[in-house]
Amino acid sequence: MSSNDLKIKIKSECLWDEISLGEVMIRFDPLNERIKIARTFRVWEGGGEYNVARGLKKCFSLSTAVISSIPDNDIGYLLLDLINQGAVDTRYIKYFPFDGIGRNVRVGLNFTERGFGVRGALGVSDRANSAASKIKSDDFDWETIFGKDGVRWFHTGGIFAALSETTAETIITAAKTAKTFGTIISYDLNFRPSLWKSIGGVEKAKEINREIVKHVDVIIGNEEDFTLALGFEVSGLDKNISSIDTENYKRMINKVAKEFPNLKAAATTLRVVKSATINDWGAILYYKDNFYQSINRENLEIYDRVGGGDSFVSGLIYGFLTDKDPQEIVEYGAAHGALAMTTPGDTSMASLKEVEKLVKGGSFRVER
Repeated sequence: MSSNDLKIKIKSECLWDEISLGEVMIRFDPLNERIKIARTFRVWEGGGEYNVARGLKKCFSLSTAVISSIPDNDIGYLLLDLINQGAVDTRYIKYFPFDGIGRNVRVGLNFTERGFGVRGALGVSDRANSAASKIKSDDFDWETIFGKDGVRWFHTGGIFAALSETTAETIITAAKTAKTFGTIISYDLNFRPSLWKSIGGVEKAKEINREIVKHVDVIIGNEEDFTLALGFEVSGLDKNISSIDTENYKRMINKVAKEFPNLKAAATTLRVVKSATINDWGAILYYKDNFYQSINRENLEIYDRVGGGDSFVSGLIYGFLTDKDPQEIVEYGAAHGALAMTTPGDTSMASLKEVEKLVKGGSFRVER
């Protein structure tokens, strides 16, 4: 792994602090009931890559946009309205003609129920033939986006890569162009067995992700992601412990670096699942040949765990974009992720003031 600093473009040179490439879905939330018996659902928007852009905009007040696609129908307009409420710019969204019944293109749906105690959270996706899965690399003018408009940071991930062969190709094309214009590229491996199951499984995931990572500066992933999505294994990494053996983690990162010397930083959350609603929570950043570990929040109470990792990434990116030191960077990421899991939905409802208070070790007393 390169020990060089991330050379981030200055804000005055770019229209966008950050742009995310990925699918945005409508989440159906049965509130305190189960999906299989619910009669009422609340809708949210969400998507692994999009959530990062939304967090950077709503919590950290940075300029962000999303590159995605939706069908030209009222369900697509509902999704568009939800995105607009998140204040993420939509000018790079491609609209696909609607065929009348969704045979060719549709909005991806994600039914997600919160876990409680011994019952884990459950997500059931209904996203085949979604508009985002139809995206091709020539659907967007990458030269204009990264060259004329200008982007400081480009984020995408393994969820979007798994949707189709063309989405993986799109990531590579976008990343290559971003690199020529000096944009920093981050990639969240975000391995989801359900997405790869019918298209070649773990072996296909390794093939595609290994090709994509050649073009990345900052990689996000835990031990399972590195093993299943990239094929690296190191003994001693146990996701059920409250702290990570940094020497084992470093050995794993060093293995990755031998094959991917383009990488400049790696980060992951450290989660110990004691129950669906009680987790230990922290994070670790490897940057410039050193490890930086956040405060470990033991027995963190969780209201809705979905999106916690994405909010960690947005806090991490905010730290880099605002030239924080490495310890601060990982603390901002961990704090934002922790706060995001105290509210419903995939996306963060936290404010910068709340994040900074938590970073500084503020109390949980009522504010009046």
